[in-house]
Amino acid sequence: MRLAEMIGRTIDLFYITPINRLVSRETFRYGVCGAANMTLDLVLYYLIYHYVVAERFIDLGVVVMSPHIASLAVVFPITFFNGFWLNRNVTFRRSELPQGRQLWRYALSVGGSILLNYVCMKLLVERAGVWATPAKAITTVISVAYSYLMARYYSFRTISHEE
Repeated sequence: MRLAEMIGRTIDLFYITPINRLVSRETFRYGVCGAANMTLDLVLYYLIYHYVVAERFIDLGVVVMSPHIASLAVVFPITFFNGFWLNRNVTFRRSELPQGRQLWRYALSVGGSILLNYVCMKLLVERAGVWATPAKAITTVISVAYSYLMARYYSFRTISHEE
């Protein structure tokens, strides 16, 4: 049995009444996979921010990155590929779009999410004075709604909805 199938079956063990009356199996899987990826993101962000970047500004020569933005830059590739794999192989398995097209669309939607994350972090940390880790958590909640809509209706849509 493939890893994706094992993950899907494990998630489905918790897809019980009354949950199955409220949301579809696909939406439930998206929520669980998204929560797992978000947890990974928050844990990695915390560790990178406090122990790797060590809450210091990073001078790249051309630009100086604030610690909260530098931490985002380190965590991003990990959660990008993990999120794509979970979406493609566990959540939206019915999408018949070619993998390359899915990846391209996913990359575009994640680009929008990155911009949303950047703007929110800048506003929350630098303008509103919110600590970096809680600001990241707030930003993630906003980003989740955007990401679900993009995944469901754009990146992994079924071909029957294509045209």
